[in-house]
Amino acid sequence: MTHEELANYIVVDHGVRFGKPCIKGTRIAVGDIFQWLSAGMTNQEIIADFPELKEIHIRAALAFAATRDAITEIAVYEAAS
Repeated sequence: MTHEELANYIVVDHGVRFGKPCIKGTRIAVGDIFQWLSAGMTNQEIIADFPELKEIHIRAALAFAATRDAITEIAVYEAAS
């Protein structure tokens, strides 16, 4: 998933959840999804508990985590320039 595609699903708004990355249009943080997955919940269980989420949102959260290091490296590099 590209950064542009991630922007369709993940948003950082400092007025929502203290600026944590969240699923767009919800107050569900990317970190919440990681906690549920690490606790053993399946995608289907998460979606059943939070029907505003779709499979693509969970994949976007995982893609966000996979690219987070690259995003951080870019931000650190730009700040040092």
